[in-house]
Amino acid sequence: MRSRAHFRAHPIHPALIPFPFAFLWGAAIFDLLHLLSGRDDFTITASHLTVAGLIAGVLAAIPGAIDYLYAVPPQSSARQRATKHALGNTTALLLFLVAWFARNPDGTMATMTLVLELLGAAVMAWAGLLGGELVVRNMVSVDHRYADAGKWKETTVEGKVGEEVTVGSADELKDGHMKLLWVNGERIALAKTAEGYCAFQDRCTHRGASLAGGVLVGDTVHCLWHGSQFNVRTGEVACGPAKEKIKLFQAHVKENEVRLVIPPPDRH
Repeated sequence: MRSRAHFRAHPIHPALIPFPFAFLWGAAIFDLLHLLSGRDDFTITASHLTVAGLIAGVLAAIPGAIDYLYAVPPQSSARQRATKHALGNTTALLLFLVAWFARNPDGTMATMTLVLELLGAAVMAWAGLLGGELVVRNMVSVDHRYADAGKWKETTVEGKVGEEVTVGSADELKDGHMKLLWVNGERIALAKTAEGYCAFQDRCTHRGASLAGGVLVGDTVHCLWHGSQFNVRTGEVACGPAKEKIKLFQAHVKENEVRLVIPPPDRH
């Protein structure tokens, strides 16, 4: 699932997160060194690192929030993990912010400062672990596209239920290619097989992974999270662990355009 916040397909959030991590952990380490050595220059450095870390954390959170809203599949185990990741990082930043205000008037460390910093560093480490799982296990911000599979594509359309809307040109996708459609804010996968275009829910019925971010071989779409497979023509499960079929939607080619009939809102 490619990151929505990216620069030339390179995700921005993972590129920014090392900075607040290094700065804020550095603040805790320098204050600990001050406690052990008594040198005030260590704690003054920690104070400056805290400010730099808080600013870097807010900057890193912006593309992270964009990916949370648009890249992490909704109603999925990844969304639950991403929510914990976001709450953990927010909590860590707040702990370091309070720790900074808890410093002595001259900027040196107070006892409560170090306690809050160590707690914040621990929470940040836990949140970072969850962030790593989002990339490694859920492939959020990973564009896995193999040779000749086409680039990641997304299209946003709106309309009334039952209305027929254009979602692409007839020659936009090659056989075996897919794209993600945002239809009235909901996600639908559009795919092209040897038999033509078809549309289905962009949600694996096992753990909620994006099927548009999977692999299409013939009439079978493969979920990359746990290996579930679905027939895109019938919706039936071709291979578990998923047990429930996927929903299909009406899509066809008309006047060299791919048309989709707007479905009712997904009440899943």
